[in-house]
Amino acid sequence: MDRRTFIGTFAGGFVTVPLFANAQETLKVFRIGLLKHGIEPIQKPFWDAMRDLGWVENQNVKIEARYAVSEDQLPILAAELVRLKVDLILTQGTSATRAAKQATTTIPIVFTVGSDPVQGGLIANLARPGGNLTGFTYGLYEEKLLEILRAALPGISRVAYPIFGEPDSAIQRAGKTLGFQVNGISVKGPEDFVLFYAEARKKKADAVVIPDVAWFGPHLGQLAAESTKSRLPAIGYRRIFADAGGLLSYGPAIQSGPRLAAQVDKIFKGAKPADLPVEQPTIFELVINLKTAKVLGLTTPQSVLQRANEVIQ
Repeated sequence: MDRRTFIGTFAGGFVTVPLFANAQETLKVFRIGLLKHGIEPIQKPFWDAMRDLGWVENQNVKIEARYAVSEDQLPILAAELVRLKVDLILTQGTSATRAAKQATTTIPIVFTVGSDPVQGGLIANLARPGGNLTGFTYGLYEEKLLEILRAALPGISRVAYPIFGEPDSAIQRAGKTLGFQVNGISVKGPEDFVLFYAEARKKKADAVVIPDVAWFGPHLGQLAAESTKSRLPAIGYRRIFADAGGLLSYGPAIQSGPRLAAQVDKIFKGAKPADLPVEQPTIFELVINLKTAKVLGLTTPQSVLQRANEVIQ
């Protein structure tokens, strides 16, 4: 067949396969459902780690984010993600994780929680979680927060903390162990923060503890600012609390993002959540804001300053 005959045959419709087959398969785009209480996007360290593993947002992975304004919306939003048939669900907080677990037994769930996921009935154990869940647990360290408060503010005896839902039994137990009078004050949303501090002062609190509650995260700056306005020294569980003007912060350094990304990567490549151990923090940091201490007329003991990972002056 000469060149002229070939062109004529192609034009006549006798060639039924492409001249050039596609050498590559269509790139699969994985969809991650994000479920949480409160509007806070996935943190940059997660995406940095995902990119290092070859996953780029809006190229081979996309996010379907569902943010609940109130806890009762979580089951509805979880069911919506299941109907969308996402490839994996990322959850933040025990309530969001429980809602996702109740919505599906097949879609992998990778969680971040502050409480004990075994005690909370989310997984069988940390080493082999079983089912379709794995993730990262920060753990509870309320007793450590109270210990640091006592070291930084010798002589305090009354502590207040915001309650969302049920009273925090860990803070109550830690307070009893350390000899504190602990008062929980109910808050339903950010609009209650000013009232919370006013009520804490009314109850003659010496200081405030901000516990690890998922939806508090985006509002830690507001909680810190209000603590200074109310002239109540406070400790929070993330360093952003001290950065924003809170007196103290103590908790795990941000480690969950890269660790969660590694788990997501393994699952996308065929691993089962049941076989991936739940990660735990290995690095904790204490941050002290001496600017706030000066505003409140407080002197921080040298022994506490020496323990700090960072001092804001």
